[in-house]
Amino acid sequence: MVDEVRRPPAAVVFDALGSRYEKAFASSEAHRGSLRWLTERLPPGARVLDVGSGTGRPTAATLAKEGHRVLGVDVSPVMVETASRQVPGAEFACADIHTMPLEDGSFDAVCVYFSLLQMSRTEQAGLVERLARALRPGGLLAPATVPLDVEDFDGVFMGQPVRVTSFAAQDVVAVVRAAGLTVESQESVMFTPAHPDARPEPHLFVHARRAEGTDAFPGGPDGTRRD
Repeated sequence: MVDEVRRPPAAVVFDALGSRYEKAFASSEAHRGSLRWLTERLPPGARVLDVGSGTGRPTAATLAKEGHRVLGVDVSPVMVETASRQVPGAEFACADIHTMPLEDGSFDAVCVYFSLLQMSRTEQAGLVERLARALRPGGLLAPATVPLDVEDFDGVFMGQPVRVTSFAAQDVVAVVRAAGLTVESQESVMFTPAHPDARPEPHLFVHARRAEGTDAFPGGPDGTRRD
């Protein structure tokens, strides 16, 4: 569970934003398109992990409506409470994905929509690799981010101070491939959140798949790097 005394920065930001975040991003057609990409390829009753699940909408709500078993994970207690209320057909946990136990090969798909931006580049790459290992053979990974070449950038997001780190678009794709996944498609769009202080921002949606074979990851079948 999240340490309430030393909460991650993302928990502080998204506790404050609450449902305003959902409203600001509700009109993202690219996000809905990414979810369509997933639902068209998932087997019936698939097990899906939603990292940074927020209010549960649209990601968990869309997948649960399709009959999939969704586990949403978020560091914000406010977001988890909201998601549990709004999407009763999914399960939500208030936890830090970095320390949450994940069994290898346990999910048919993992969604990571805009939940990497307050992590260091090393943390982002390490988490993507860990999430790739959590996929079953043939499983799908759908990460989305703001593809900017910035590190520890101090800014303001919907009135909240944030420190953002990201990769340029080609480096985001490289991180996914380095985790042993095949990138099947990607979409880059400009999106303006519905918020008075919002400006147009680039969004990148990547869709990737774990190989069907067992030796899918760099370094050997157990995914351990030999660098």
